[in-house]
Amino acid sequence: MNARIVLGALSTVSRLHMASATIQKATAERFQELSESLSEIQERVRQASSASLKSTTLVAVSKYKPVPDILACYECGQRDFGENYVNELVEKAQQLPADIRWHFIGTLQSNKSKTLASIPNIYAIQTVNSAKAATALNKSLPPQRTTPLNILLQINTSGEDAKSGLPPLALTESYDSELVQLARHIIIDCPRLHLQGLMTIGSLTQSVASAEKPNEDFETLKRTRDILHEVLQQDPELGGKWGVDGKLLLSMGMSSDFEAALKAGGDIVRVGTGIFGARHAKGEV
Repeated sequence: MNARIVLGALSTVSRLHMASATIQKATAERFQELSESLSEIQERVRQASSASLKSTTLVAVSKYKPVPDILACYECGQRDFGENYVNELVEKAQQLPADIRWHFIGTLQSNKSKTLASIPNIYAIQTVNSAKAATALNKSLPPQRTTPLNILLQINTSGEDAKSGLPPLALTESYDSELVQLARHIIIDCPRLHLQGLMTIGSLTQSVASAEKPNEDFETLKRTRDILHEVLQQDPELGGKWGVDGKLLLSMGMSSDFEAALKAGGDIVRVGTGIFGARHAKGEV
């Protein structure tokens, strides 16, 4: 085998493990706690999605959680992590293994796009809701990045003023709706981005009631996905350059309702408290 290839492979492995070798690790007790919590959530994800026979992604939401906790989950096999704040994500990404897939799930500000795009292993931005933000991300990705950045469009399925996101689509929606235009903009004008799907943060009321009846936020996101899918599929200019295997993914469901989200057809769930325990504000003990 070519010595240069071998050295390159060894260098990659070294980079993946450099952080874990130099940062403080979780205590044995904490590691066991996280391992058990993560295993329980992973099993519940498997059971909830077993009927659909499709691949699902568990994003461990590590907002405000210390690096040793994230590293412990990584060492238990977890690779997808979600963060809400750009600066916190940057700090953690610099310390943790390079094969983590980081998902940004917080409010996206266009002026933070360059910072987000500079993270080598940023995998997806799940909260895009404007052409300005999409364009800024597309322009900010460094030339050495070889893979497109996955984009999910945030939909405000509950209509709450406090929630960000675009309005959902209705069957009578015209092709000129804000969501359709944004999707087309990403596919046509942002070649370094990949439109992967849609995301929602549903209402607490629907989340609490999801065990007893269908969650209206999940149903609304599914309807919006189906309508958008039809619109995009009918446009020959787009050439099917969106989604995964011809389907737009759905990111919906959190710690309190992720099983209902998966049973309703979700592809990505975002779980924090269920894995890491109760969340404290940054700086709290």
